[in-house]
Amino acid sequence: MSAPVSPPPAFCVVVPVKPPAFGKSRLVGLPDDVRRGLAAAFALDTIAACRAAHRVGAVLVATDDAAFALQVRAAGCVAVPDAVTGDLNSSLRQAALEAARRWPDLRPVALCADLPALRPEDLDEALAVVEARADQSFFVADAAGSGTTLYTAPVEQFAPRFGPDSRAAHDELALEVRGELPTLRLDVDDLDDLTRALALGVGPRTRELAVSLELAP
Repeated sequence: MSAPVSPPPAFCVVVPVKPPAFGKSRLVGLPDDVRRGLAAAFALDTIAACRAAHRVGAVLVATDDAAFALQVRAAGCVAVPDAVTGDLNSSLRQAALEAARRWPDLRPVALCADLPALRPEDLDEALAVVEARADQSFFVADAAGSGTTLYTAPVEQFAPRFGPDSRAAHDELALEVRGELPTLRLDVDDLDDLTRALALGVGPRTRELAVSLELAP
């Protein structure tokens, strides 16, 4: 019996990563170097899960962190400077245009960098919904219910609205992807979120660091 054929990649995931000084500022109670290390681990595990997803053909990371950009390139992804520092949505629009220039056959997808428990199958499940209605904009709400972890639209319509109450903002212009998708919804902003992510199962970099910090058994 032949193995099922995977769908051809149809998406480029764009991941914004803040400079170290600003990464995961809400992980209170941890030293700055630990907080920065966790932020980098979250992002690298997120990127690895994207690369493992069948429907993802490329990953582009927008960051002004030169050291992190080297790690991104070593992982086989493209890193570009953050085009509009301090304005996440404008930066994502610029990154989506760059992605479309490099991979014109792939649709851009903006994804949060703090999804250390992300599993490729959850990302593929969400992208399958998108691919079925390629002319529409879509978003995925976070586990808290007020934010957004993923937004996608055809490049000519690409207009993300990340920020406070982004679920409501995206709901005005995009369709919501339903379904459980637990690892795609769990963005880690604080230590409680990290505890929940560890319970789901995080990527190897986050796991190793969490164990070394005695945040996980």
